[in-house]
Amino acid sequence: MTDPSPTIVDRTDGQPRNAGPGVLPAMLTIDQVARLLNCSTRTVYRLNDAGRMPRPVRLGSLVRWNRSEIEQWIADGCPAVKGDR
Repeated sequence: MTDPSPTIVDRTDGQPRNAGPGVLPAMLTIDQVARLLNCSTRTVYRLNDAGRMPRPVRLGSLVRWNRSEIEQWIADGCPAVKGDR
């Protein structure tokens, strides 16, 4: 199964264009987070359940992680995240 590149709307003509394979959207899926961490999706869920990573955002039934929060968390060395869960 291939992961399609995100679609971006070109501001000049309003037509969608492919963002390319190296561009990540602002909100990441479980598969994208797992690829960033080089681990399985199950490991991402375990890290999340243990409070060891930034919390996801729930959009109805969708679960997404904020890309900038995940990138900052990785840059900080993946510390345990404090806060009520």
